[in-house]
Amino acid sequence: MNEQVTAPTGSEEDRALVDLAQKGDTRAFDQLVRKYTPKIYGLVYNMTANREDTADLLQDIFAKAYRSLDRFLGKSSFYTWIYAIGVNMTLNYLKKRNRHPKLSLDDMDAGVENDPDFIKATTGSTNPLRDVNLHELQKKLNEAMMKLSEDHRAVVTMYDIQGLQHAEISKILGVSEGTVRSRLFYAHRQLQNFLEEFR
Repeated sequence: MNEQVTAPTGSEEDRALVDLAQKGDTRAFDQLVRKYTPKIYGLVYNMTANREDTADLLQDIFAKAYRSLDRFLGKSSFYTWIYAIGVNMTLNYLKKRNRHPKLSLDDMDAGVENDPDFIKATTGSTNPLRDVNLHELQKKLNEAMMKLSEDHRAVVTMYDIQGLQHAEISKILGVSEGTVRSRLFYAHRQLQNFLEEFR
């Protein structure tokens, strides 16, 4: 008789790694860090538009997650839990930074121009006009994102850039799905207004 053994799902695998990490296995936590660094990096970078801030915040987020691991009870997925830590720490950082602004649009543009995805998307074209237009659009989009409030920037980043669903965003932010939809609606409207000339 053949019994089929099913491979553990991502969340089951995460749960097993969390259990090991809660028992002191640092290699298990390192696996979780490696698995979720790209997604958390993308989240933070899209909210801050600054690579140095992103790198610093990433370290702080995983350090806080490690220190708080004993409080993770598995009521949500590990991914939702670490994402919530990332969003909250980034929002707190942005609120403090806005009291002492230090980001210039030149810094933001330099970060985007060195972004591998941006380079890949904009090179390979032999049309200089297209290159200028893409560069200008990217610059305007960055400026528009930075004009959004931190809360609106967070939902746009999670929904439009990271591809999370309303329900997951609501768990991460601790707000209702209706609030998520409302923030997205107003953020999208603001972005459309900021980018009107590119329509």
